[in-house]
This record gives sequence, structure tokens and C-alpha cells, in this order.
Amino acid sequence: MKKITIAIDGFSSCGKSTMAKDLAREIGYIYIDSGAMYRAVTLYCIQNHLIDGEHIDVDQLKQHINDIQISFQLNASTGKPDTYLNGVNVENEIRTMEVSSKVSLVSAIDFVRTAMVAEQQKMGRKKGIVMDGRDIGTTVFPDAELKIFVTASPEIRAQRRFDELEQKGVKANYDEILENVKQRDYLDQNRAVSPLKKADDALLLDNSHLTIGEQKEWLLHQFHKAITC
Repeated sequence: MKKITIAIDGFSSCGKSTMAKDLAREIGYIYIDSGAMYRAVTLYCIQNHLIDGEHIDVDQLKQHINDIQISFQLNASTGKPDTYLNGVNVENEIRTMEVSSKVSLVSAIDFVRTAMVAEQQKMGRKKGIVMDGRDIGTTVFPDAELKIFVTASPEIRAQRRFDELEQKGVKANYDEILENVKQRDYLDQNRAVSPLKKADDALLLDNSHLTIGEQKEWLLHQFHKAITC
């Protein structure tokens, strides 16, 4: 059976990562969370005081971009990959609202995207991968055999993010999250480098009112169609 590349793009808090992880596990593929890579760079900026409000010290970040090493290691207890920044597990830190509120600013920087795209393409050379993000089907893997673009209403996405944080014991404010979701949508779609948009040959998946089971069934159907083409 041939191996393919699966590119999953879409808006923030659509459940792309969970969807992609589950699909990869189901079909025996490697999962790569591109969004976590940008979050890790954002965390690096915060930790090293390269962000002040909406301002990023671009010159300093550019000098240190090659010092930022991002990797993924399987968590034996969860069965899912954790994100490591320079050898330190930062999976929980990169999911905070502090990082969420800054990641679109960092990911819009051209040399950051160039560095991350190069790493992502290196990871995907052998096929048999599922990668999710904002520009996977348009920039990272424009020749991916299966492209999916995921969307849902801002209100539903904000509620999902709120519930996720609450389950982790993180204090959250729904209105603040909704505003962050809308702001990220605008920034992601209007950035100069690799803006978020649906690839012409991507399949649209609106999961606003789908159950996890219904979504999984749809994804597996599309996968089996793609590998038999």
C-alpha cells in the first residue's frame, strides 16, 4: 500500500491537532504538529524577553533563530507526541493563553516561517505523515495527496478552547478566548507570508456540528479514497 502525505489546514481551535493525531494513530502514520513549532518559537521569545506587548525584537530573534531546536517525543502515558524546545518538554507551556495571544505575531515573521517550513519539509520527505497547521497544503506540501481544510464558527471554537483549558485546570475567560480566536483568524488570513487560505484542491470540512465519530468516519473515508487513486 502506497504511503501519502496528508495536509490538514484550518482555523485555530478547530481541533485540527486532535484530529490529525487520531488519524495518524489509526492509519499508522507519523504525526507532526506544525502549530506547536510556532508556539515553541513564541515561548522562546517570551522566555528571552524578545516580546514587549505587540512588539517583537526581530533583530535579536533573527540572530538566535538557529539556536531554537524543536523536536517531538512520544509521551508513553498519553500515547501522543510532546513538544520539546531545546531539549525541554514544553507541551503544557505552549498551550497557555500567553503564548496563544502572541503566536500569530511570531508566525507572521518571514524568516521564522522559512526556518519552520524547511524543518517541516525535512520531516516529511519519506511520506507516511499527517501534518496540521495553517499553510501545510499551500506552502509546506503543495503536492500532498490529501489536503483537508477545517473550519467551525468562532463561538464554537472558543467554547472548545475554554473547555480544554478548564479540563487542564487552567483558569479561563470565554470572552477573552473568543476575542483571541477572532484576532488570530484576522492575523492568520492577512499576514504577508503564507496567509491562511484553503488550497484549491483541499476538501472542506466544517466540523461545527459533527461528533468525533462522524468526523473520524469522514476522514478515514477520504484517506482510503486517496490511497487507492
